[in-house]
Amino acid sequence: MQGRVRQLRHTVTLTAIAGVASILAACGGGAETPAAEAPPPAVEAAPVRAASAETLITATGALARQREAQLAFRVPGVITSLTVDEGDIVQAGQVIARLDPTAVEAGRQQAKAALDRARRDLERDQALFDKGFVSRQRIDDRRTALEAAEAAYAAAAFDRRWATLSSPTSGVVLARAAAAGQVVQPGQTVVTVADAGSPFVLRVPIPDRQAARIAPGAAAQVEVGDQSLPGRVILIGGASAAGAGTVDVEIEIAAVPGLRSGQVGRAQITAKPATSGATGFARIPAEAIQEAQADQAFVLRLDGDVARRTAVIFGGFDGDDALVSGLAPNARVITAGGGFVDDGDKVLVVDPAALAAQAKGATPQGAASESAAP
Repeated sequence: MQGRVRQLRHTVTLTAIAGVASILAACGGGAETPAAEAPPPAVEAAPVRAASAETLITATGALARQREAQLAFRVPGVITSLTVDEGDIVQAGQVIARLDPTAVEAGRQQAKAALDRARRDLERDQALFDKGFVSRQRIDDRRTALEAAEAAYAAAAFDRRWATLSSPTSGVVLARAAAAGQVVQPGQTVVTVADAGSPFVLRVPIPDRQAARIAPGAAAQVEVGDQSLPGRVILIGGASAAGAGTVDVEIEIAAVPGLRSGQVGRAQITAKPATSGATGFARIPAEAIQEAQADQAFVLRLDGDVARRTAVIFGGFDGDDALVSGLAPNARVITAGGGFVDDGDKVLVVDPAALAAQAKGATPQGAASESAAP
């Protein structure tokens, strides 16, 4: 659509310039001079380019550390202490937050009491079994009850340890999602910590059709702010995002001073061509395609100053380009203004830069000398 809009805009501009030139020529010729022939339609053209074995896919995403931990308590409770804030440096094993231990400690003591009772019951019945007063089934039941009590106590003791939250690694606090005095539930994120030794990754969403052309280890160039950094693809998502049709791709880049998690980065990823049979295809601007159906398309090829409607084999679009075969390596195709040109028409190929200069009021040197001539 953008190519068609640009083509229409250029065509209107070119037609207007050609019309003005025609009027000026008629006025300068005098009354007895025959009317000048209408100038050919003005068009823009581009050369055929060789299709590279590799192409670039551009995407934008957010930076993050490769290893980031969202820390949470395993048990519910009230936070009594939270000693860090965003941007703070933490060390491995450093205590970050604590819960009120009353509830979990009571649960641990209750489990300990149940464990002690199960042990006493087994010891008492074992002595009676040795004297023949109780059955083997009774002893087996007591041993099963003891195992259950031991497991319950281990779980309660584990919960008690999780009433204290410690950093698993040395790094930096990226986010704090809770505050002292707040009631939290099991698994609710309290603090996010990034491992200072892990590299940065740029996570970008890629349309699933393009993601299929990216291989793990593919080279990439990432721009963050005024920095341009080399990177490589380390992960390609295994599923497409529901409703979006995109796959998450992770690009690893070296950690350099000034990078921060959450910064927006733009990546250019080296990918395979849009079609597996790209060998033998050439590149032309996508707006040069007149019409396409399946693997057939038409373009307007320049034969000197004459437009020739030419059939080509269409290999699909790749970014702003179309992949085609059937054109000579030195051929040129019309990219703008072709909507008003038929097969066999003469055309005037113009330079867009010259048109821009005229639009700004600049007069080409050649035009100035012609105006001065008597």
